[in-house]
Amino acid sequence: MAKADRLARLDDRRAELEAEYLAALVAALRVTVAGKWGLFDQQKDKVAQKRVAPVLAELDELAGEIDKARDQLFMPPFDLHREFLAARGPVGPEAVGEPKQAQAWLDRLAAET
Repeated sequence: MAKADRLARLDDRRAELEAEYLAALVAALRVTVAGKWGLFDQQKDKVAQKRVAPVLAELDELAGEIDKARDQLFMPPFDLHREFLAARGPVGPEAVGEPKQAQAWLDRLAAET
């Protein structure tokens, strides 16, 4: 019974961490929608990179804790963070700007929840 209780607590903690991650990501996306570039690192702007570094560090830390808990619970990895990281980086001239990209992410997350 103790193992079942421990696993239940771990699963509860995992759910809390995932909610915290989602809240932090949504907050960062809303800032980007409002016009603050840097979250998706489309332009190699050192000032913007420095400004979003704490947000990215928080998301990385949360994702690491989530993956650790998911691994212990024999669950698949936390893909949202990997998808977010894959969406970052330089883009071609035909790509939408970061505010529109952030809005698309917000729309997607709203549809999924």
